[in-house]
Amino acid sequence: MVVEKIYLKDVFKDLGENNANPTVECYLPYNMTEMNRQDQKRPCMVVCPGGGYEFCSQREAEPIALNLLPMGFNVFVLTYSTFKEAYYPTQLLEVAATFELIKQNADKWNCDIEKIGIMGFSAGGHLAAHYSNSFDCPDIRDKFKESIRPFASVLCYPVISSDAEIAHRGSFENLLGYFPDADNEKYSCDKLVNENTPQAFIWHTAEDTCVPVENSLLYSLALKKYKIPFELHIYPHGWHGLSTSDAQTCDNVGDMHKYVNDWLTSLKKWVEITF
Repeated sequence: MVVEKIYLKDVFKDLGENNANPTVECYLPYNMTEMNRQDQKRPCMVVCPGGGYEFCSQREAEPIALNLLPMGFNVFVLTYSTFKEAYYPTQLLEVAATFELIKQNADKWNCDIEKIGIMGFSAGGHLAAHYSNSFDCPDIRDKFKESIRPFASVLCYPVISSDAEIAHRGSFENLLGYFPDADNEKYSCDKLVNENTPQAFIWHTAEDTCVPVENSLLYSLALKKYKIPFELHIYPHGWHGLSTSDAQTCDNVGDMHKYVNDWLTSLKKWVEITF
């Protein structure tokens, strides 16, 4: 397997303003010529860690990649810009750049560019859902004329809504520099869902007091309205930010963690019928 770190501003000269330095860590299994798989193309998953648009969590980066690799993916972990470096739409542009990077290197990396998914956790879930619905918006198309629609999205306890009653205010303040009272429909991903929104796998916990479960419910209802396939798992117990919900990313693992860890088993089944 090749593990390679790419600095996006070295490839896309329009990126990297205000000392921002977004990177993509590529996890690329080799094709086994011994089994005549030299021409095998793999689906891809772009991973956006959480961190409230304040930082990118290590717990939702490499450990996630290592769980996706056995599912057959080439994995690309995006460390996107945070509030200390840049505001919207910088993060969306960095996602678009990552998709373009995969397309440019598809032959070299054995990528199936028809099946590039996006996965996000918490604020990274907002970024994943936002790009899924806005990949062709003017802010992106101004820089990436042929920006790529994700094949599917995986949203893990995602920040979705900027409705003040259920919003994770810090994420939006870090993304925008203010809380978007007047721009709710532009930044609430449930209000952006449309006929072109990709299918989704979503999970959350009912006890999440940081990003209320209503965020995932609203997004699921919006998908249902447009008859877009989705799978939703809501676990009764567990706090925000469980990631893999096992010893890889959590301390003092107990029965609750073992129960919620089932999301990875469910994801594997969903991947098998979706990709």
